[in-house]
Amino acid sequence: MSGLAMPKSDAETLGRRAEIVADMRIIVPGEGVVDTANEMRAFETDGLTAYRQLPLVVVLPETVAQVSRVLKYCNERSIRVVPRGSGTSLSGGALPLEDAVLLVMSRFNRILAIDYPNRAVVAQPGVTNLGITNAVEQEGFYYAPDPSSQIACSIGGNVAENSGGVHCLKYGLTANNVLGIEMVLMNGEVVRLGGSHLDQEGYDLLGVMTGSEGLLGVVTEVTVRILKKPETARALLIGFPTSEEGGQCVADIIGAGIIPGGMEMMDRPAIHAAEDFVHAGYPLDVEALLIVELDGPSVEVDHLIGLVEAIAHRNGSTTCRISQSEEERLSFWAGRKAAFPAVGRISPDYYCMDGTIPRKELPRVLAGMRDLSEKYGLGVANVFHAGDGNLHPLILYNANVPGELDKAESFGADILRLCVKVGGVLTGEHGVGVEKRDLMPEMFNQIDLDQQMRVKCAFDPNHLLNPGKVFPQLRRCAELGRMHVHRGQVAFPDIPRF
Repeated sequence: MSGLAMPKSDAETLGRRAEIVADMRIIVPGEGVVDTANEMRAFETDGLTAYRQLPLVVVLPETVAQVSRVLKYCNERSIRVVPRGSGTSLSGGALPLEDAVLLVMSRFNRILAIDYPNRAVVAQPGVTNLGITNAVEQEGFYYAPDPSSQIACSIGGNVAENSGGVHCLKYGLTANNVLGIEMVLMNGEVVRLGGSHLDQEGYDLLGVMTGSEGLLGVVTEVTVRILKKPETARALLIGFPTSEEGGQCVADIIGAGIIPGGMEMMDRPAIHAAEDFVHAGYPLDVEALLIVELDGPSVEVDHLIGLVEAIAHRNGSTTCRISQSEEERLSFWAGRKAAFPAVGRISPDYYCMDGTIPRKELPRVLAGMRDLSEKYGLGVANVFHAGDGNLHPLILYNANVPGELDKAESFGADILRLCVKVGGVLTGEHGVGVEKRDLMPEMFNQIDLDQQMRVKCAFDPNHLLNPGKVFPQLRRCAELGRMHVHRGQVAFPDIPRF
């Protein structure tokens, strides 16, 4: 796996591969085990396609009992396991290891229950994000979090990464829309957290699991809340002569107490790529394009549209279109939803980043990214959830040119350092995975990381679930309690120790 340090493969496990594959076929019979190199090639990478590696074996269970038996078997024999949903992770969260079982949950693809009175849906983790909305839209409901990959990404993966989307500004991330899960621990134990009720007793273990990136357990069932579709939804397409003016408009809209259903921003390269791809009618003579969607009662929406128009005008907007029909509103969003694949048409490769900053820092960070673009000699297209400060810079490079991937990675790391410097965080919705793993010390000190590691140890003491992800170094749980002795002295020798 070029340029990326992963846990050293266990020779003893590799030597037992034939035995492990045979045992997996007993636990998951039929076509549930994939073990040839050609067949496993489809699973060698995820959305972070710059890195790839074949797993030890691919296992596709169909029942909770099979998941439990696989994990218990691996735990007893110290075999690593990498959980995987649809494989759309953009941070390398589902990258396989050559000595690990790749546990693919795509066969868990059924909706188990729809409870309209309690506004909840119970789904297996392999159901796609959009599949939940499709199942309830005939009754006027929908599932709010809507990542751009919603047609493909699984709800189990959404829980693992705490995914968001264009409407997370008003309606929240996955964490705000998941009511309960069923999960299997590394020792094979099946547990339930939460349910269709709104509040759960005790510690917020559901919150711990949401965004845990497959390090704590394997989700086998998800209960989510669904919402009634708003009476009215209209969108404004606003162009600005500079990204800084667009960024300031975002800050002013939120500062005025207006919380749009969604508020997205694109810069010139992204605008042109999306328009060429989708033909949504985007203006091509602007440097920044803001999409603001307002929803609710029609009287309220009409009032807010006027307020947003005035704020945009005060910030120097040069164009402003307001959707006059549902078709036009959807066309505004079509370009934004297709921005990632559209950028793929203007560059051989691109590296999609994910960081979050305070909204007021948008102008400063956009200017900083331009400086970094000149420093590294690589282009960058910006597409991001402007309302909550979640940036998605797309760094343009050519993997066939020696050294360009390394430059793209360094460029991306500097963007994330800038996010942290202005008071932001390393990720908003893509997760840490392997992409940001070695940048964790930029945001957390060793005490912080040790405390997070202790949570991992409580669920998976042998570090068999998704090793090499999130934490910048792989350690045993026992090492956390060791005291550092330097020149015969421990730190703070005057503190009583028991």
